[in-house]
Amino acid sequence: MMGICQARCKVLRVLCILLLYGSINNSLALSPDGEALLSFRSAIVTSDGSILQWRPEDPDPCRWKGVTCDSESKRVIYLSLAHQKLSGSISPYLGKLEHLRILTLRDNNFYGPIPSELGNCTELQGIYLQRNYLSDSIPSELGNLSNLGHLNLSGNLLRGSIPPSLGKLNKLVTFDVSANFLAGPIPSDGVLINFPESSFGGNRGLCGKQIKVACNGGSSTNNISPTSAQNPNMKRNSTRLLVSASATIGALLLVALMCFWGCFLYKKFGKNDSKGFAININGGASVVMFHGDLPYTSKDIIKKLETLTEEDIIGSGGFGTVYRLAMDDGNVFALKRIVKMNEGFDRFFERELEILGSTKNRYLVNLRGYCNSPTSKLLIYDFLPGGSLDEALHERGEQLDWETRLNIILGAAKGLAYLHHDCSPRIVHRDIKSSNILLDANLEARVSDFGLAKLLEDEESHITTIVAGTFGYLAPEYMQSGRATEKTDVYSFGVLVLEILSGKRPTDAAFIEKGLNIVGWLNFLEKENRQREILDPNCEGVQLESLDALLSIAIRCVSSPEERPTMHRVVQLLESEVMTPCPSDLYDSNSE
Repeated sequence: MMGICQARCKVLRVLCILLLYGSINNSLALSPDGEALLSFRSAIVTSDGSILQWRPEDPDPCRWKGVTCDSESKRVIYLSLAHQKLSGSISPYLGKLEHLRILTLRDNNFYGPIPSELGNCTELQGIYLQRNYLSDSIPSELGNLSNLGHLNLSGNLLRGSIPPSLGKLNKLVTFDVSANFLAGPIPSDGVLINFPESSFGGNRGLCGKQIKVACNGGSSTNNISPTSAQNPNMKRNSTRLLVSASATIGALLLVALMCFWGCFLYKKFGKNDSKGFAININGGASVVMFHGDLPYTSKDIIKKLETLTEEDIIGSGGFGTVYRLAMDDGNVFALKRIVKMNEGFDRFFERELEILGSTKNRYLVNLRGYCNSPTSKLLIYDFLPGGSLDEALHERGEQLDWETRLNIILGAAKGLAYLHHDCSPRIVHRDIKSSNILLDANLEARVSDFGLAKLLEDEESHITTIVAGTFGYLAPEYMQSGRATEKTDVYSFGVLVLEILSGKRPTDAAFIEKGLNIVGWLNFLEKENRQREILDPNCEGVQLESLDALLSIAIRCVSSPEERPTMHRVVQLLESEVMTPCPSDLYDSNSE
């Protein structure tokens, strides 16, 4: 009997311990709002690291970055994560934040639909999702947010019509859906009739009283000319298009280029009556110039374009063929010819070109304008007589001294830093390589072909499925995920630095045979403390302190994404540690 009682006592003790543990565990469990935010975080693929500091072991999320709670109830009322480099979908679990008042996710890389579950957050007063890559339609459930005073969805990839339910938001003070792909009549019943044309600009399929475009049977009769896209409100907000491409586009590009060269060769060898372009660009062609300092009419430019022959070709690459365009007054320009990709290409070509044309910096190749014909896109750039860095390093056999190489590296860094941090919108280049660094008459560097990778991608896709760029320069994570970021550009820049230092291509046969690329070669040399051996033995005037500092920067650029510096930081390091070395500390590369 005693044995049975002892056994029962043991069972009771275990049950008490379990109940006590459960009660303690429940008291420390994360709140429901915290659980919803963790689900939001789990849908994010990449970020600047801020939301990685959200700790599941916290009792509530009130101290998490970007989160503000009500002081008494500890319920989340603000979620503000603008400019955090967040990439991924917006989780529908945000709809569980029942007391959320302000949602700010603008200026990130969110893609996919706007979750209809946000319609459950009936206390929302402001939604700011502008300048992302959000697609699909605007959820009609947003019309349930009777307290909503501010709604900004501009600069995304939204399609479909504007839900009539939004007209019932009587407290709406600001409203902006500009720079999307919306279509159909703008609801005129309710508050939407009160908003100006700028709230709807940049959506070529819309019609309605607000934009002074009549609707016929629900479809738009709007035909916007290239010049009308220069409205400053449209221009400012039409900045965040798709950073992606599909594998099919690569094949289409290849086919288009093959067709182009086939037509070209036919013109050259099959018919001897013409040495000009393989097509007549004058049929429906129009010319748009971005800067008013060029005294040429469209007729003048088109006339010159039609005289170009194969003898004017000065280069070709993944984005098209480049011609030398000499005007009668002696001015020379570079003409990049892109064969038209598909029907949808026109829908954002002019918008993107407006953005690129407004991007001006002394370290970027200036885009002067473009000629838009039914079968080709012709981009007009400033001509740089120094050619490309690739030619200078590997083809012309020029002996670039140390100071020249440093200046080229610094110029390229400043151009890339401007694209990443200072221009609006920020631009990820995606194809940094020596052939895209052009040189002027003084061998000063200018970054070229920025924005073209984005321009040629498939607008129907919101996730990158094909890697733009050139083998040897690509970051490992970019090749795996297909997602381009500023950090993947930094990696390519690091490879470029090693190429300039060594005088060897990233996939030079000297180390390719050993299963290495230029980064692998540097890693091998670094392990043996021989990294200086990467230097081109023909480079004169090298200074040891500058060399070591530059190698240190290059190593950081090609390290893991978390350890790579920003391009702003790279420029700071170059100017403070590389460009101001000890003048007496010269290095003879042949002495070791």
